[in-house]
Amino acid sequence: MKKSKKIRIALAQINPTVGDLSGNVRKIISYIKKARALKADLVAFPELAVTGYPPEDLLLKHQFIKDNMDALYEIVETSKDIIAVVGFVDMKETIYNAAALIFNGVLVDVYHKKHLPNYGVFDEYRYFQPGKRFPVYNFGGVNIGVTICEDIWKENGPARIESLAGAEIIININASPYHMGKLSIREELLSTRSRECGAAIFYVNMVGGQDELVFDGGSLIVDGKGNITGKASQFSEDLIITDIDIPGEEKEFSVKTLRALKKLMEKGEYVEQMQIPFKLKKETRPPVKQKKFVRMSEIEEVYNALLLGTRDYVRKNGFKEVVIGMSGGVDSALVATIAADALGRENVHGLFMPSVYTSKESHEDAHSHADNIGTRILSVPIDDIFKTYLKTLSGNFKGAKPDITEENLQARIRGNLLMAFSNKFGWLVLTTGNKSEMSVGYATLYGDMAGGFAVIKDVPKTLVYELCKWRNEKACRDLIPQRILWKEPTAELKPDQRDTDSLPPYPVLDPILKAYVEEDKSFDEISKMGCEIECAQRVIRMIDRAEYKRRQAPPGIKITPRAFGKDRRFPITNRFKSF
Repeated sequence: MKKSKKIRIALAQINPTVGDLSGNVRKIISYIKKARALKADLVAFPELAVTGYPPEDLLLKHQFIKDNMDALYEIVETSKDIIAVVGFVDMKETIYNAAALIFNGVLVDVYHKKHLPNYGVFDEYRYFQPGKRFPVYNFGGVNIGVTICEDIWKENGPARIESLAGAEIIININASPYHMGKLSIREELLSTRSRECGAAIFYVNMVGGQDELVFDGGSLIVDGKGNITGKASQFSEDLIITDIDIPGEEKEFSVKTLRALKKLMEKGEYVEQMQIPFKLKKETRPPVKQKKFVRMSEIEEVYNALLLGTRDYVRKNGFKEVVIGMSGGVDSALVATIAADALGRENVHGLFMPSVYTSKESHEDAHSHADNIGTRILSVPIDDIFKTYLKTLSGNFKGAKPDITEENLQARIRGNLLMAFSNKFGWLVLTTGNKSEMSVGYATLYGDMAGGFAVIKDVPKTLVYELCKWRNEKACRDLIPQRILWKEPTAELKPDQRDTDSLPPYPVLDPILKAYVEEDKSFDEISKMGCEIECAQRVIRMIDRAEYKRRQAPPGIKITPRAFGKDRRFPITNRFKSF
């Protein structure tokens, strides 16, 4: 029996930026230094940490791949006296989603991701080839396997193969994007996988916003019995370190094991065991202080995802300040509050653009809310502009009754004004439409849809209210005025207008949208949910008909399992009928 071994492993949960190779390298090197100062034997970084994730069609540029390789070798030179596992793009005869194993100024080995996701927001088969080799590295008597993201999701996949080949620890590097409930899904998966493999799993996830995606971090450490023994914070960079004891028993590597391995591997795949000349640190090391992990509620998670996604989209794209059309309604109130929290109140500008249909209450609520969150609000009335439009069009519209055309003109005037402020002062326009509106097309192209980033594009209306209430509770005061939360929603584009003039009440609408958009349920299944047949038919028609609008909407943060855009891609020209 061999003696038990103790190894100290660090997980560097960092926020890289796609394409910022030099910035990502500096961040990775700084975290290697931090881990080394804390006497770690090994430090692991997220999937494609060098390039950022997902790099998309940058991967089709030869120069980008070459520069990424050069960036990796900058990191290699800093790896004295510590093992580093770093995600990058490997270039051979083709390219691979890869993990570099670095030690003492040497690129020791490279693992190629086996399972390439090609669903939802993922499109990896467009770029990468799957790996065929499963290495197990022996460091000072400890056997370690390396896998990448999707690899760990596969039963009897690379983690199982490496464990059968002797791995006592599996390092899994990730770029796993957030949606509601994702952390619980990961925890359950990793517990199952660790029991299946009989190996400890060190799961390091990326954190940060990238266009529509938010990576929530939440890196995890799971022992060989499925118990979660360490957690990193969510929605912020973190470095977690733990000491793990590896028992002295040798894993059996028998004929039976060889047969099991052969059964699990496909043609051309193979296992390779590698001895790395590394001695585990024997000096007395200060004990690791485990951070206390406080689980967020689902609402708190969503709010923090929107916060991080907004901050990173604005900052990573070179903006400092934003402008928002503040109408006195609940959607603009939530967006403005998130923006103030994410960017600082001094960097958020509200534009109140009243018309003849704008109520006194809307004026009071918009200004009261701006005062509460400490943002500047400018009043720019649109009546004179609207009258000029009507006068200009009067000859051609003679004899035609007023309809949605005149309503949309007002929304488009407001869109023009917001974009004018954006052009003049360099402020990014944040749009305020929610998922319920985007689903059924209750929005105006080139009007309230005009802007650079749609913060709550994937947030259903009923969830908008919950987020506002949660934020008020956190503030211990009515940061968002109570009247905004209880008054009936209205676009105020004509006399006495209410959203329910055009839509079912949101508590009725949102479950239909979830069933049809996120769960792909049929009309028959939806009607069995207790929905009125005519209501369900009307909503489905509106969703299908609004695809052309959604294609022209700005990007927005994904927080549900299935968001419009990368997740759900439907043809605009489409004659398929659901009923």
